[in-house]
Amino acid sequence: MRLIFLTVLALVIATIVGLGLTWTTATRGTDLGTLTIGAWTARPRTGTSEIDPYARAAIARSGELPVGTGDGVGFTATTDDRKKALDGRCDIVVSGVTPPARFWTLTLYDTRGRLVPNALQRYGFTSQEIVRGADGAFEVRIASRARAGNWLPTGALERYVLMLRLYDTPVGVATRTQRDAPMPAITTVGCP
Repeated sequence: MRLIFLTVLALVIATIVGLGLTWTTATRGTDLGTLTIGAWTARPRTGTSEIDPYARAAIARSGELPVGTGDGVGFTATTDDRKKALDGRCDIVVSGVTPPARFWTLTLYDTRGRLVPNALQRYGFTSQEIVRGADGAFEVRIASRARAGNWLPTGALERYVLMLRLYDTPVGVATRTQRDAPMPAITTVGCP
């Protein structure tokens, strides 16, 4: 009787641990094949047949459609360059240049992957519409209140995610450093 009880207990514990780890991996992802440059993170193999099983499970769970390697790569940021979480009540500046790409988009999402609602219906910028300096660099202000220039409204959302998608770009699996792919800086400049 004791042997049966211990066997059932071991199976129950193994099932709980296995399902818990599977759920955690599918919701939070893993760092397998991750490319990190500054605050930006990408998984270049996600849109290929070389995708790892954990990333495949996370995509199946979320229902997202990843950018294929032949098309480009998507970078996300949840913190600034100093590892401070992106807070919609603060002023955040995304500035600099992007790696070479035929076209790019910078979009603001909530932590569930939905566009952040706002009265202006401004959800992001593209490389064709952004106002740049004479040197080609740009500056985007992300804040709850209106700002001059390139401004994305946060609606005072507490946490959000920035997504920079680069289309038709050489950035990919072989990219390793800021020198290979100069990513825009993310800086928190004001917080009430």
